Order: sequence, then C-alpha cells, then structure tokens
Amino acid sequence: MMSLSVRRTLVAIAALGTGLAVAGVSVAASADQEQEQKPRPVRASVVGSGEFVLPYHRDKDVRSFTFDARAAPYSRPLPGIPGGLPTDARGTVKVSHYSAERDITYTSKGRVDCLVTGVRTATLTAVITEVSPGGPPNAGKRVGFSVYDGGDGKGEEKGEGKGRSKDRVGFSWNGVNLLPKGTTPPKEAPVGTCMAPAPYAPVTKGGYVVAHAELPSPPLSPKGSTEPAGPSPE
Repeated sequence: MMSLSVRRTLVAIAALGTGLAVAGVSVAASADQEQEQKPRPVRASVVGSGEFVLPYHRDKDVRSFTFDARAAPYSRPLPGIPGGLPTDARGTVKVSHYSAERDITYTSKGRVDCLVTGVRTATLTAVITEVSPGGPPNAGKRVGFSVYDGGDGKGEEKGEGKGRSKDRVGFSWNGVNLLPKGTTPPKEAPVGTCMAPAPYAPVTKGGYVVAHAELPSPPLSPKGSTEPAGPSPE
C-alpha cells in the first residue's frame, strides 16, 4: 500500500505539471495575440485625380492628372542592381489637357516605375506608353510628377486625407527641366527615376491622397545578408 507521504508527493507533482501546461498555453496565446496586433507592413501610394492651374500662365485650358501609383520595393531589376531599388513602384498615370484655343483634349498614359513619399508629399515617375492623336511625341519618355496632399480639418482626424483645395502638383516639363548650354536654346533634360520639381501648381478640383511609408530595407539574400540597393558610392 502506498504511504501517505508518497501520495502527497505525487499529487504535488501532478499539480505542478498542470500549472506548467496552463502557463505554456497562456504564453503561446499571448505570443499569438502579440503577433496579430503587430501592424502589417505599409506600402506607399498616391491615388486620385485633380485639375490644376499654372500659377505663371493663366488661360482657359483644363489640365488634370490621374494617379494610381503604389510602391513595389525591389521588384524592378536593373543592370548591376539585380535586386531592384526601394523606390520601385507600379501603377498608372493619365495626363489630360484640354486646349481652349483648339477645342480639343489631348491625353497620354504612362506606366509608373518609381515612387518615394514623405509626410503628405510624393514624387513619382512614369514612362509614357500611349499618346492621343495630335499630342506631344512623348511615347517612351520618362516624365516626373510631384504631389502635395493638403488634407483638411474634416478628413484629417479620420485619416481620409481630404481637403482637395489645398492640394498641389508639379511636373517635369513646361520649362522646369531644361539644360541651358551656350547661346543655343536650352533643350529639355532627361528625367531620372523619381525626379520631379516641387508641387508648384494649385489643384482647383478633385485631389489626391498620399499614403506615406518609409523606404524598406532590402530583403534577405539566400545567405542571410542583404543585397546592396544600388551601386556603391564613389
């Protein structure tokens, strides 16, 4: 027959085991909850459509940009940069210009290749893929845009980024990206990825929402290290 002291010892061991099991379940549940509560990675984006005016040239023309640009970091390999860049992006842009003098609307569309954001600001570039008849011969050229999301008192608290009357845009043509040289008329300079002037043109109708996100680090390589995002500085 089992002695009283032995029975007491076995009961104590069983109780201890049950307590450890419960503690283990609690720790696992807590870890799962913590994992669920961690914010998912945010990707930068610029979306919206707006009409704007040129502050230095008043006319009756109607100009507008439509953006649907979203960050896609390290997705566009380049020669010497097989892992791509943190500013890689995808999406579309549409440029529309109604000429009051000619009573015709010219449009062009482009494929986004670069996007970088700050708080309420963004620059992006796109390669033009389509131009309507009579439009500028820009097919195949990269053009740059900048956006300022002005927000407003109604939408800010809800994170809706409204307030379209305060928005602004900029773009890389119409005399803001020239290469002066000697006495010859300056030519328009090529546009690099994510290059655009400050957003200098006030939006008069519609607007844009800029979702800011920091540029992410390169993904881990198979060996566990990160690939360089670009050429080494000289």
